[in-house]
Amino acid sequence: MTQHPAPSRRTVAKGALLAAAATLLGTTPARAATRLRLPAPTGPHPVGVRTFALTDTSRNDPWEPAAGVREVMISVLYPARTVRGRPRAPQLTEAEAKEFADLAPRVHEGLPAAGVDWGAVLTHGHVDAPPLPGRRPVLLYGPGGGDCRTLGTTLAEDLASHGRVVVLVDHPGDASQVELPGGMRWTVLRGNPDPETFRTMIDTRVADLRFVLDRLGTLPLAPVMDLDRIGVYGHSAGGTAAVHALAADDRISAGVNLEGYLDLDPAVTEGLDRPLLMFRTDGFEDAARLERSWAGVPARRVLLARSGHWVLSDYAFLVPQLQAAGLVTAGARAALVGPGDTAAAMAVVRRGVGSFFARRLRAPAPPARGRGASQ
Repeated sequence: MTQHPAPSRRTVAKGALLAAAATLLGTTPARAATRLRLPAPTGPHPVGVRTFALTDTSRNDPWEPAAGVREVMISVLYPARTVRGRPRAPQLTEAEAKEFADLAPRVHEGLPAAGVDWGAVLTHGHVDAPPLPGRRPVLLYGPGGGDCRTLGTTLAEDLASHGRVVVLVDHPGDASQVELPGGMRWTVLRGNPDPETFRTMIDTRVADLRFVLDRLGTLPLAPVMDLDRIGVYGHSAGGTAAVHALAADDRISAGVNLEGYLDLDPAVTEGLDRPLLMFRTDGFEDAARLERSWAGVPARRVLLARSGHWVLSDYAFLVPQLQAAGLVTAGARAALVGPGDTAAAMAVVRRGVGSFFARRLRAPAPPARGRGASQ
């Protein structure tokens, strides 16, 4: 997990001045900005999406204590009854896309500093589409350190298209950028976090997940959520937090760890008695530490061959397109998502995560009817 600094405001201002100068001089870029696409979900249901800002007045934000409260943003994806007349949601808001255009090579070394229209990436979630009736299992998702929640869109949409409600949770302060009602927040992290910072990250993320669970029943979408069937999954730091939340909160029945370290607090995993599935790649940069941290953890494991750490996110689909456009080198692609077939790797993840939660969050069978019951 690599953390990178937020862009300086001078850098952003410089970019704006250069763009303005180009307009005044009548110059145009040498090439049009590349437009990227995300793959469609594979399930039978179209997907709706709604976004909510939640405020926890019971605790301060550890990254910005002056705020006095902790704010989080969530996106809720769900099977939709119809999507007619409902636009597809962008992966990033307009403001977030502008920030990420400068942040990209800082968040992940090898991503291009220019030439990508990040604001044009559309998800397959339709904004405010009416939900399909019925109560469905709920899955919470936490992104990798330095990533925002919507970089886990592809897997989340696939899970929702197969009949789940998926809640993508942003963690302002360690996420690259998050647009809150009061303005933009950037990551406060610089480089790989030291042990104290990592502890703060995970403790904050677990508290965020549990707070979101507290609030789900108050949301307009609560009628389609079965809060007796809850799972959690996450990538990298999000995977670490998912396992800690699974161990700490009895409301959560099963979890998936997408290549997150589990050595922060070994006592958390020693007594874990709930179903856990863990994915790892053969290209992870610190495989020895990961294996040590997973030793003895009762979980089924899946290894993805010829894959890199960020293949477990939307970068599995974005990075190969950037390479095809000449914006990412073969070496950078291999370092980020691996040299192999990233779509095939994510197909394995989609099927594996989907079938795992289908088994572990199965609805209870209706009570048997006696012989004397009316027909």
